[in-house]
Amino acid sequence: MKLSPPGDLMQPSLFDFKPPALSVSVLTSHIRNLFDLDTTLQDVWVEGEISNWSPAHSGHIYFTLKDAGASIRCVIWRSTARRLSYRPVGNGEAVLAHGRVSVYEVGGTYQLYVNDLEPVGQGALYAQFERLKRQLSDEGLFDEDRKQPLPAFPRRIGIVTSARAAALRDILNVLARRFPLIEVILSPAPVQGSDAPPKIVKALKTLTALTPPPDVIILARGGGSIEDLWAFNDETVARSVADSPIPIISGVGHETDFTIADFAADRRAPTPSAAAEVAVPDADELRRMVAGYRYQFVTVAGATVAEKRASLQDALWRLQRLSPQTQVDTRRQQIDDTAAHIRRALRHTLDLRQEQLGSALARLEALNPKATLSRGYAIVQKGDALITRVGDVSARDTVTVIVSDGAFEAEVVE
Repeated sequence: MKLSPPGDLMQPSLFDFKPPALSVSVLTSHIRNLFDLDTTLQDVWVEGEISNWSPAHSGHIYFTLKDAGASIRCVIWRSTARRLSYRPVGNGEAVLAHGRVSVYEVGGTYQLYVNDLEPVGQGALYAQFERLKRQLSDEGLFDEDRKQPLPAFPRRIGIVTSARAAALRDILNVLARRFPLIEVILSPAPVQGSDAPPKIVKALKTLTALTPPPDVIILARGGGSIEDLWAFNDETVARSVADSPIPIISGVGHETDFTIADFAADRRAPTPSAAAEVAVPDADELRRMVAGYRYQFVTVAGATVAEKRASLQDALWRLQRLSPQTQVDTRRQQIDDTAAHIRRALRHTLDLRQEQLGSALARLEALNPKATLSRGYAIVQKGDALITRVGDVSARDTVTVIVSDGAFEAEVVE
């Protein structure tokens, strides 16, 4: 082997040739041109199931179409979305999408640019369902202020369903368990098929025409596909339910099933059994409530009676204190006390006066001339005048001498 001297360049061989590198943008643009030049991809219908349905604030709609083996991203521009005659309900709906396939260069992905959508199979029914739902909702048929309240304690209950339906047995079992005294009136009608809607309407009218009418009506059937439940998406059935003068509970299908009748009814129940539970109270629960109320009544009444009794005793005590008889007795006793006091005062005064009188009599007796006369003294009078001095008389005057036992006359001598 011959070594090249340093600095010499080796000559490249044919096997060492490399084409010039492409940028990502150039490569992606080239791929996009290939898609755009394929006439088949520019006018294509694609069938699949919708997932990731995502309307954007801009008005564009992004979603994915998928089947068991693959998926493709899709976009509907805002201008196209406004013109769509059919708008899918959402994820899981099978549709036919028309448009063109091209490459989204920024993301490096290919996607379907949709300009038209059509429902497939059940999708058509869903579309019809949504159209009728929007129409009746716009009319105000589903407004809450149209809903009638359910009776708390119904005595008669009407049922519209098939006489052979398992839903009827479920309803009757629930009613017998919860409220066995309820009177049940069955107005049978087919709940599936093209002839079901007019017969359901007729069955409802039969119940509302009864005298007396039922207090509440249950419209029910078991679960099934959208085709099986389609009779309850009929416009005439919905209007009959909404116009019923009797409250209607809709118990159609399973919990995830919704029908137009559900929205028109006064109350929607997820199943027929649940509709029966909504229609009547639970007798056992009522018994517990009554027992609780009885206990509360006895407790409150006992406390109230005790309180009123104490209040009455207090009122009686106050009444006795304020009674006229009590006042009379009090005044009578006061009079007796006053009289006794007066008597004592009079006795004291009388005794005092008697003592004073005795003293006065004693003094008077001491000053009584007769007492003096009894001690040997005499009173000499000349006429009516008392002789107290010698000069009061003259010789030969006749005077009267009064002594203790009488009087006599005497003549004054010299």
